[in-house]
Amino acid sequence: MDQSANAFHEGERRAQHLAGVDPPSSKFIRPFLTEQHRAFFPALPYLVVGGLDADGWPAATFLSGDPGFIACPDETTLSVAWPENAADPVRAELREGRPIAVLGIEFPTRRRNRANGLVADINVAELRMQVLQSFGNCPQYIHTRASRRVSRDPGPIESLHGLDEEARQLIAGSSTFFVASCAVTVSHGGMDVSHRGGPLGFVRVDGDRLIVPDYPGNRYFNTFGNFLENPRAGLVFVDFERGDLLHLWGDVEIAWQRNSDGMQRAFTVCVRRGLRRIAVVPLNWEDGSVPGCSSE
Repeated sequence: MDQSANAFHEGERRAQHLAGVDPPSSKFIRPFLTEQHRAFFPALPYLVVGGLDADGWPAATFLSGDPGFIACPDETTLSVAWPENAADPVRAELREGRPIAVLGIEFPTRRRNRANGLVADINVAELRMQVLQSFGNCPQYIHTRASRRVSRDPGPIESLHGLDEEARQLIAGSSTFFVASCAVTVSHGGMDVSHRGGPLGFVRVDGDRLIVPDYPGNRYFNTFGNFLENPRAGLVFVDFERGDLLHLWGDVEIAWQRNSDGMQRAFTVCVRRGLRRIAVVPLNWEDGSVPGCSSE
């Protein structure tokens, strides 16, 4: 999205048209962090981040820290205490001036807020982001869960060509994942990272293809709009029991028609490659419920 009076870039407007919805109001998409958002982000013990990987593909990651590891010193700055990590596909490639997106999600309350912008500064210990857009998302389809910090010993990093059986089992048993996307026109703020949720197994696995239903949401179509301009996705699935992260990259196809299940839309990710990082999330989780499904 761009930060002008019309906050939606061409791809997003085209996605809204193809979905048959009236253009939504952009009045809640602001070029700064509201006071509410400046209080929200620093209270979180985890954060989802989207950026570009070494090959220029969108990539998503999930990081955690003690509350306060995120700071919002002013209305256009968000900083994250995030040490260098060559194993993290997003952290390893952060450079000043590159697009970046963050998603703050409070699982116990189902609140979620997003910010998009540019890397303002990066050093061995901290990321500082220039916020170009900040907005909230509806809480539907977020699986409520509580977390507590634990000690874990990270295991080896595993590279995947497509999906192996372990990856398929994790995806089939997941109610949540996160997807990064980026429009070609990066100057218009086209990097987004979003939450996707539904009942267990809502993502259908067909070989190396993932079919993801798109439920009614706030009609912004940030992710779909980016896909229309740049049909590539970076996904991350969190293993909430073991603390593993499964990063995936693939080409995207969109189906707009309603099917027999009443699904309005879906997108398919044809997985090209993946990365499994073992026991890197030092949190234990207690599951709640999924009160309903929506995208963005």
